[in-house]
Amino acid sequence: MSSVPLEPAIPASLRQDRTLPTKLPPNYTPPFPTFTSRFPESITEIVMGVLGVQYRQGTANDGKAISKLISFIHNDTTTSINPVFAELASVTDNVGAYNIAILAYWPSAALYEEWSETSGFKSWWNGLDPAAESNGWFLEVFSPSMDRWENVLTSPEVLEGASNMRDAVSGQIQEHGYWGSMRDRIPASQTEGLVGEHYLDNEESGALHDSLARRIRVPGKKNLTVIRSGQDWSCTLPKERELYLAKMHPVLIKGMNFLRDEGSAVGCYSCRFMSILDNLTRKEDKDRTFGLAYFDDLANLEKWCRSHKTHLDIFGQFGKYAKELENEISLKLWHDVMVLSPEQQAFDVQLDMSQFQ
Repeated sequence: MSSVPLEPAIPASLRQDRTLPTKLPPNYTPPFPTFTSRFPESITEIVMGVLGVQYRQGTANDGKAISKLISFIHNDTTTSINPVFAELASVTDNVGAYNIAILAYWPSAALYEEWSETSGFKSWWNGLDPAAESNGWFLEVFSPSMDRWENVLTSPEVLEGASNMRDAVSGQIQEHGYWGSMRDRIPASQTEGLVGEHYLDNEESGALHDSLARRIRVPGKKNLTVIRSGQDWSCTLPKERELYLAKMHPVLIKGMNFLRDEGSAVGCYSCRFMSILDNLTRKEDKDRTFGLAYFDDLANLEKWCRSHKTHLDIFGQFGKYAKELENEISLKLWHDVMVLSPEQQAFDVQLDMSQFQ
């Protein structure tokens, strides 16, 4: 049993008297060390933007569309308001369409809006005519306040996602490794149930179509839950790398494919299992992946984690993995979770359907 003092996952500035009980078991000791990023109190919200391109198939990708998006992200005239961190990722979805996207982070919604205006991105985006494009475009923007966000890291050295904006990292945290720990790490859960709107098959969720007919804007949903959960095996030694690719990665893919193809059964709107790309070559050779999934309700994400075979297989296989390596693990794991109010979400899709027939 570790004698290392454990920290609460929720930062001191966001702790308050609970009106809802914690899920933390009495006298609980976590099974292995886990950490969380700490942010300056000046950061009161985080913005994650997903700026993407879609092709009917990967061979149609000539690189021009994603290069256009990159030109806005790395705009020399807006250096001070460009995203703090951005990276490329791609996935071929279950209908064979190739998606390539930039995931970019800002430390406030105001900075994101200023960047969008000043860089020219907003006017360019609004001026697109999907019928004149040879590819589709998608823009997804999330701006959770810090009380609606949590993250975990398997080591202090993990620097992924929103953690690129941190100014410190915690010591070992107490709230992890038990069912319900994800909720316990979200500050808003101290006083709010974070109940969402349940998934309805074939609903358009009040989607708004503009005069171009192929542009769809989807309004936000109450307490939509977004998880970005990543894996990095680039620094593993040969034995661990072989073990990860043979044992862990296959069950992870099965779980992500279930959420992608049958997620509606468990309240999952969308799941993309994406590979990080090299910024220069744009090849999938970084040995880093992540799942990006959208759930109608935090409770349904919890239920899938706690009781569905696909996640129990992932959880169980990790236990075997850790045991075989005697807990000397160099695999890096992390996730960011956000539970969003409607105004903290924006979805805008531009697509000429004739390109996909």
